[in-house]
Amino acid sequence: MKNLKKIMLLGIATVSVITFTSAVKATWEVPAKYKTMKNPTDAKNAENITVGKTLYAKHCASCHGKKGLGDGSKAPELKGDLGDFSSAEFQKQTDGEIFYKMIDGRDDMPAFVKKIASEEDRWLIVNFVRTLKK
Repeated sequence: MKNLKKIMLLGIATVSVITFTSAVKATWEVPAKYKTMKNPTDAKNAENITVGKTLYAKHCASCHGKKGLGDGSKAPELKGDLGDFSSAEFQKQTDGEIFYKMIDGRDDMPAFVKKIASEEDRWLIVNFVRTLKK
């Protein structure tokens, strides 16, 4: 009976650690300098939005989907939540936070700092994902 209690306590402790680790990992911490970073491109310029949409289609849509719902063709192969770019929660992020997550990556999300070498192109993608509101 004593061993059974020990095993149960060990099991509970293990589940608690796993749950805590998952909850901590779910938060994507963004350095302060990015939270306040200003987008240097004109987000209302139609040409900028069109270029951003083209870049998004090339680099992002296969995972995140055409409308940013996390339902791209590669999504079923990936682990974790791909996000919903149209959600209020996503849209409340600053441009700098979105920019940082794009260049830094995490888990299945690759870092695009080299793949999208132009900083301006990355900002144009940020402008486009801003149009994906519900």
